[in-house]
Amino acid sequence: MAMRIADDTSDRAVLSELGKRLARYRLNKNLTQATLAAQAGVSLPTIQRIEKGSSTQASNLLRVLRALKLLRTLDSLIPEPAISPIQQARLRGKQRRRASSPSDDTARRPSEWTWGDDA
Repeated sequence: MAMRIADDTSDRAVLSELGKRLARYRLNKNLTQATLAAQAGVSLPTIQRIEKGSSTQASNLLRVLRALKLLRTLDSLIPEPAISPIQQARLRGKQRRRASSPSDDTARRPSEWTWGDDA
């Protein structure tokens, strides 16, 4: 049975589970590692590293997902974010490009100042 991945799962455990799942998909399609590597346009050692849970470049992972016809599953991994109605009204059709500063009251209070002759 596959492991359930939670937000507090270690990177190593997530990479290991991802590698196992990709290996199962490859085997279900009756592909050798060499064949998948050729179809994905990556090296055989890259496939071996991914399947054993080692780190890899995101572009290599995308190539493997595309070759296994799994690229579309990224929509469920990172869905398009929804905009709240209030935020939509504030933006008036513009796309948000920055995050706001933390709402710390001390950051908004003006600093105390004095005139030079008040000393």
